[in-house]
Amino acid sequence: MSGNPFRTAVVQMQPKLGDVQSNLEVIEASSRQAADRGATLVIVPELATTGYLLDERIAELAETIPGATSARLRDIARENSVYLVCGIIERDGGRFFNTSVLCSPDGELLAVYRKLHLFSSEKSWYSLGSELCVVETELGKIGLTVCYDLIFPEYIRSLTLAGAELIVNCTNWVTNDYQTNEWGWSGEQVQSLVRTRALENGVYVAMADCTGVAGEWRSLGHSCIASPSGRLLACLGEESGVASATVDLDPEYLSGWRSIATYLPDRRPELYKGIGQSSE
Repeated sequence: MSGNPFRTAVVQMQPKLGDVQSNLEVIEASSRQAADRGATLVIVPELATTGYLLDERIAELAETIPGATSARLRDIARENSVYLVCGIIERDGGRFFNTSVLCSPDGELLAVYRKLHLFSSEKSWYSLGSELCVVETELGKIGLTVCYDLIFPEYIRSLTLAGAELIVNCTNWVTNDYQTNEWGWSGEQVQSLVRTRALENGVYVAMADCTGVAGEWRSLGHSCIASPSGRLLACLGEESGVASATVDLDPEYLSGWRSIATYLPDRRPELYKGIGQSSE
């Protein structure tokens, strides 16, 4: 594994709120487009099957995994011979999770990752996940994250130390007039976050974001793929579409950069122990 370069694609789309069938059709068409461009890994945004701003409709739209929607995603992966990562609302008994699934080119459900860090009002609707997720595939080791997870450098570092070679982020970064005008929250900042996480960990990071407007909220778009040096290999603006780039996880290829950027071996974790922890 981790020897042959492969194409990775990020899908940027505007999910229709509550219209699972329509969203699955977009995911299917986008996956086909990505596969036609040579992609073997396709990444779709957070909660792409339902849309994000659902509030009280979450209980109505949530599904068990396995279930009808995850089965359709498995079919899409198999029909296009791609690994597919996609966001879905998961029901587990009386609890709901902001989840992403990883399906294989054989149509197998390889992983179910429940978002570990919930942002703002998400805490009122979803339960916290409890396990990080690094999946060994024929492409290499893939670490799964959802949106807000990317804000936490120690978590992305944990995925890297667990062996992840490519960090995948299914997301829907949003803004409103106050956040944009007063604080400058923008798609460019989101891309900078991706580039920083890639650089500081020496891994590839691929982020698939939503686009479009829902009420006062605007999705930021700017889906992208960054190399271990933080270089943008592929990116989009605010439009819907598919962007792809070649990812090469071969240690020999990466050794040239990592011999210069010795960030991981230069850490001094014995000095960081306890920093930021309560003394109680």
